[in-house]
Order: sequence, then structure tokens, then C-alpha cells
Amino acid sequence: MNQSENKKVLILNGHQYYDVVAKGELTNNYIKKAKEFFLENGFEVKYTHIEEGYNKEEEIEKLVWADYILLQYPVYWMGVPWITKKYFDEVLTQGKHYASDGRSREDSSKTYGSGGLLKGKYMLSLTYNCPESEFGNKNGFFDGLSLDEAHVAVHKTFQFCGLEPLKTYSVHDIFKGDLDLEKEFKKFENTLKENFK
Repeated sequence: MNQSENKKVLILNGHQYYDVVAKGELTNNYIKKAKEFFLENGFEVKYTHIEEGYNKEEEIEKLVWADYILLQYPVYWMGVPWITKKYFDEVLTQGKHYASDGRSREDSSKTYGSGGLLKGKYMLSLTYNCPESEFGNKNGFFDGLSLDEAHVAVHKTFQFCGLEPLKTYSVHDIFKGDLDLEKEFKKFENTLKENFK
């Protein structure tokens, strides 16, 4: 990346609306904080709210354009909302984001998943009903998996395209009633600073 140019970030809003339980206010607050942070720190920002629709060709080029991607989403049934998975299926294309699956008949040292063409980095930011204590806990629901291990499919999707992971942010127990949003936003901002400054 040319140091004289602005760093370029694509913010992807992976939220999917469900009345009462998932109207999107929390996701939108995180998106707003992220946009403010990036603009204040000299980033060029592009934004896609997946649920509002998108032009596939434009999204293909946005992913090529971006030095960084921030994917903000609520965790539904242990993964991304289905419209976000649909976005990946429709937008990630061979020839733009990856050349092949990486393997070569001529060179056996080339391994599966090494054909990515993108050169940037990505960050996941997750909103969760699940308590943080369930991760890294051999007696917990996720059988000892860390937060990132529990989201291996999303990580490997980006990594297949050549992107490198940044530190993941997550907020937990969002329906418990005692969520300290100001404290969480500070934690989010600190993670952004750690990842992008």
C-alpha cells in the first residue's frame, strides 16, 4: 500500500432484521462508531448494508479495492445471518478474489486454500446473546473452542481469498438487561485502535 494514499476500508453490515429480537439498533450503533473512527483517522470508507441490497459487480470491485474489511454481524444460530452467507456466495468470485483453490498439478507444494488474490486484512465484530464464558471453556457449550475457532467458517472464507485476520471484537449477553454499552463501545474503539493504527 502506498503510504501517501489513504487507507481504504470496506464496512460490511451483515445484520438481518427480525422484529422484536433483532431490529438492528445495536449493529447500527457499532457501524456508526466504526465509521467515525475510520473517518477521523484518515481512512477512505465504503459501506454495504447487505440487507438493503447490493450490486454484485460493485461489491466484487469493493473487495478488490479495500485494504481492510470490517464485517459487523449478529450471530444467528452459531454463524452469520443467511443473507450474509448469500452475499459471500454471490460476490466472491474466482479470478477476482482467488485464482483457484491453490493446488497445482505441476507443484505439489501448493496447498488447498492458497490461491487467494486479495492482499488486505479483515476484522470480525460480533454481537452475541451467548455469554463470553462459554468460549475457551471445556465444559461450555462450545466444547472448549475459542471465539475465533467457533467462527472458523467466516475466517476461512476470508483467508481463502488471501486476507489476513485482525483481532476479533465481540459483545455478549446483549439481552440480559445489564449491558454497559459505553464500556463496550470503549472496548470496541480500543480494538479498532489496536487493529488499524
